[in-house]
Amino acid sequence: MDAPVLKQREKLAGHIIQHLGKRKMDGSFAPTAAEAKAQVLRLIGAMKTPTSVIRCGSETVGGLGLWADIAALSGVTLMDPYAPGLSKEQGAEVRRQGLLADVLVASSNAITMDGRLVNLDGTGNRVAGMLFGPKKVILVVGMNKVAQDVAAAQDRVRAYAAPANNMRLGEAYGLKNPCLEDGRCHQCMSETKICNIWTIIEGQAVRGRIHVVLVAEDLGY
Repeated sequence: MDAPVLKQREKLAGHIIQHLGKRKMDGSFAPTAAEAKAQVLRLIGAMKTPTSVIRCGSETVGGLGLWADIAALSGVTLMDPYAPGLSKEQGAEVRRQGLLADVLVASSNAITMDGRLVNLDGTGNRVAGMLFGPKKVILVVGMNKVAQDVAAAQDRVRAYAAPANNMRLGEAYGLKNPCLEDGRCHQCMSETKICNIWTIIEGQAVRGRIHVVLVAEDLGY
């Protein structure tokens, strides 16, 4: 990454981390994806064992290759609804049980300059776990997901993240949504719509429950 861009992103991350602290959330900066991965593993390793970690459908986390490394941690059980051989019903049950996991690892669709987390979910298990249940929530967020405010964050999700996720899941899930035709969000009411649940996290009741790792590199959608 170009040195001035890295410096700008580090300074912007510092600004956001200050605001996260005011909202009783923790934050840290990682200049590279590799450092972000190491930070996540350290955070999980610092938990009291045995520790259960729920896997969410995150392109950011999956792209880092974190799931295999998390599963290999001593004393850690990875709850994986995507494990080979699981039926749709069994995967759904793992997601439900995941609300009782010790740790949730995921990303956020967007984060505002003042530290608010904005997400759009399909079934809701990812955002449900962010809101309540797991004792620790670790979010890996590329600086490409920073938005000026909530309105800009929602615009970003509609313009980029939502259509991209539809493209990613379209064939496997038999989606028939209009964004698959032209790459634009239509705010549709399609039968196979996967953009169902908006959440905005303004803060936390328990200080430090959510930790956001802001990564200089562009990651995920």
